[in-house]
Amino acid sequence: MIKRNQLVLGNKSLKQITEDIVAPLERLPSKGWLGMFLSAKALFLFYIITIAIVVSTGMGLLGVNHPVGWGTMIITFVFWIGIGHAGTLISAVLFLFRQKWRTSVARTAEAMTVFAVMTAGLFPLMHTGRPWLDFWLFPYPNQRGPLWVNFRSPLLWDVFAVSTYATVSMVFWYIGLVPDFATIRDRAKNNIRRIVYGALSLGWRGTAKNWSHYEMLYLLLAGLSTPLVLSVHTIVSFDFAVSNLPGWHTTIFPPYFVAGAIFSGFGMVVTLMTLVRIGFPEFKDYVTIDHMEVMNKIIMTTGLMVGYAYGSEFFIAWYSGNAYEKYAFINRAMGPYAWSYWIMISCNVIIPQLFWFKKFRRSIPVMFVVSIFVNIGMWFERFVITVTSLHRDFLPSNWGMYAWSRYDTAILVGSFGMFLTLFLLYLRLFPAISIAEVKPVKNVGYEGGHH
Repeated sequence: MIKRNQLVLGNKSLKQITEDIVAPLERLPSKGWLGMFLSAKALFLFYIITIAIVVSTGMGLLGVNHPVGWGTMIITFVFWIGIGHAGTLISAVLFLFRQKWRTSVARTAEAMTVFAVMTAGLFPLMHTGRPWLDFWLFPYPNQRGPLWVNFRSPLLWDVFAVSTYATVSMVFWYIGLVPDFATIRDRAKNNIRRIVYGALSLGWRGTAKNWSHYEMLYLLLAGLSTPLVLSVHTIVSFDFAVSNLPGWHTTIFPPYFVAGAIFSGFGMVVTLMTLVRIGFPEFKDYVTIDHMEVMNKIIMTTGLMVGYAYGSEFFIAWYSGNAYEKYAFINRAMGPYAWSYWIMISCNVIIPQLFWFKKFRRSIPVMFVVSIFVNIGMWFERFVITVTSLHRDFLPSNWGMYAWSRYDTAILVGSFGMFLTLFLLYLRLFPAISIAEVKPVKNVGYEGGHH
């Protein structure tokens, strides 16, 4: 017999599992949660005010200038879209591969996806500089004569990719919640709670027919979401790769962006899961150190892929014999923005190597710090790709620096306010772990087999 660690610790009964998972919804919020929620909300309000100032005054408040016409809006957009990848990967891909360890972390990872995509969605609309004309990006029959959307523009591909990804992710997340909403409805002590969760549970009765339809739909949505993991960030990478700019015009971008997105997404899942374990101690029996260790292994693997991509970019630039391409990469590593390049390399390639050691992979403080560095590094990766390629292009007379302003900082920091406000509300209003999926795996621990 091969001994496997239990997926759910503490020999829980089915009743205990339900009570542990719905406990945060049924008790009054703790002081810690309230403090975090009020801080996130203040940051969110600050974000809304900053956006209002930028829209009313103009994009000149940000650092965008000539030659760096793409700045913090695009950098942070790609960053948040990347964060959204781990949720769909954990949920859909691991579900199709029948990985039982996903059950405890899938719900929160899906929620993170939905909120990250909602946060990201604002950035390209703001980046246009005239958000009141953003409806021009949507292809629909209109009265503007021959003025139709430009299907050759990657900005339009983004609209399709991100809206499809957001829609499928939300439906997938919501369908998974339906049986659990019914459980909360049946436990509700007051009428408002019963009515609200009753409406959300879509009349779920837990019959064999309900379960049969649910499982069929869940499988279909998992199948639909899986190609989206690859397609969304591939299309986002085309924003850069279809241009003729040295440093952007490379064929490695689609797989490199996808690996980087999964890398940063898992970094954020680990960050949030360590905080959830601290804030809700009853979840430690469900989101175990084993769960965290598996995610750390994925961070290490995708980190190595990203490191390989960095190296191959330099090799191809040299091998191409193209003077402009060579210069773009030498400038990245040794030019005026070299500091950002080496922050990226340190955070994304060097620091995750700690996870080769089992002691570090299973240490909560170490994984929390590494996951923070991963997300810092991945933001800098997008900064390096966007700014260093634009600030020195073909003509030295056209060179210039990005004029980073306090509004850039405010928008970057404020976007975390939006994300955390939504995430903290989710922890209070929805079951953060899938009751229906955890119960069947509660005794999974010993698996038959031979050495």
